[in-house]
Amino acid sequence: MTHYLITYVGTPREMGRDEGRQHMVKYRDWLDNLGDAVVSAANPVRNTKTIDSEGKVSEGSASHMSGYTIIQAESDEAALAIAQACPYLEVGGQLEVSELVQLSS
Repeated sequence: MTHYLITYVGTPREMGRDEGRQHMVKYRDWLDNLGDAVVSAANPVRNTKTIDSEGKVSEGSASHMSGYTIIQAESDEAALAIAQACPYLEVGGQLEVSELVQLSS
């Protein structure tokens, strides 16, 4: 099976404490329901720095990436279907789905 990187980008809308907890329950349920399709579950990132082509370092992410998940799927369409069911979309976030390529050594 092919591995895919689901990247969490964008800024989800503000949520209250209870709504945030409910969202996390839905998110964990989504991951649990994927079973063996999950290669590497929730991987949040923080303290991101961006380096431009001139070597200048700035605070924050150029893409507003907040984390990633690695899944395995039979096809691009299957990977997209998995991503389309992700609760992150329900709170205004966006997802990027990319096929991971293994480089030969």
